[in-house]
Amino acid sequence: MCACRRNPDAATVGHMTTPRTIAVLGLGRMGAAIATRLADHDWDVMGWTRSGRPAGAVETTRDPNDAVAKADVVLLALFDGEACQQVVDRVRGSLRPDTILLNTSTIAPAEASELARQLGPSYVHAPVLGSVPAAAAGTLQILTAADQGALDQVHPVLETLGTIRRVDAAATAAALKLIANSSLAGAVLALGDSLRQADALRLPRAQVLDVLELGPLGGLVTRKRTFLTGEPTAATAEFTIGALAKDMALLAAASNTPLHSAAELADTLADPEADIAVATTVPAVGDAVLDPLRAYILGHATGDPIHFRDAFLPTAHIEGIRDGAIVSWRLDEYCALFHGRPAPDEPTRHRRIDTVDVHGTVATATMTLWHGADTFTDIFLLVRTDDSWRIANKAYHRHS
Repeated sequence: MCACRRNPDAATVGHMTTPRTIAVLGLGRMGAAIATRLADHDWDVMGWTRSGRPAGAVETTRDPNDAVAKADVVLLALFDGEACQQVVDRVRGSLRPDTILLNTSTIAPAEASELARQLGPSYVHAPVLGSVPAAAAGTLQILTAADQGALDQVHPVLETLGTIRRVDAAATAAALKLIANSSLAGAVLALGDSLRQADALRLPRAQVLDVLELGPLGGLVTRKRTFLTGEPTAATAEFTIGALAKDMALLAAASNTPLHSAAELADTLADPEADIAVATTVPAVGDAVLDPLRAYILGHATGDPIHFRDAFLPTAHIEGIRDGAIVSWRLDEYCALFHGRPAPDEPTRHRRIDTVDVHGTVATATMTLWHGADTFTDIFLLVRTDDSWRIANKAYHRHS
């Protein structure tokens, strides 16, 4: 991968004639910022969006074919691969033989490959790293896959937007963009965990944010502090929860590998149109789903089986390996193991809820229990019945 920037005083040195007419199809947050940046740097920009929403000073048209027929470069800034394919199909007949189609959208690797196959050497796949402020400032990092001739033609356009980082294929550029967004999703979720733990400890939010700005999440906290106070804000979302959730779902599907952030972002209680930072300010799960897990912990702490009956459905089973053999206890058999008093070494025992993932009326959870010389990993399947949660089944692994 290589990175290069243009001498702003020599727009055409080393390249073919600079394109002057650009059609920007898709005028959402990023598309509008890109179109405005190009128009401000003397390109003739015609915009179009399916919603019909105007984009500031950029001239728009109702029919994308009108813009495409006049354009040297057609730039796509659309939400997903389906939208890209639909728009390409709509305007394909209006593309001139020498027009370059430049796609900045975040889509799946297979979708990028298919568009490259359909459009051949006139296709440039160029997803961008950075949000609206970077687009406005021309400081995007642009992962660019293209034939040399097409890259030469769009080079000045791309350099107006940021730094070109060339990669070998459209699918590679698309995959790298998803990986980059995965690290952002991880940072957002890590920040959310920190804030929720701070709230549980009743620490003042402002003090917590001051300290978090000093650590590895400091840049994110500083940029997003307006959204992190938990108070209503009029600030405009730069990158939405729904868009990041879409990207993580694409990555999980493309890699065929579990991705925790895909599920967690998709299931967040926050508005999908809210800025990604808002995902850090809402509860990861409601307290109700924790109630049976806390009852289960209380059963172990007290040795009183009534707490297990509160925690489990009457039909539940508890399963695992004991003395080298699989055991499957019914709830009554499991409760019979407890005699209404704590274990002699209870003061040295401790337990921790590790994960809870809620999907509508079902949830999974994991817990670690340190019981003397043994450590247990418990995995629970929970279901919501009426307005309460109960454990349907438990499986465990015993570490000596």
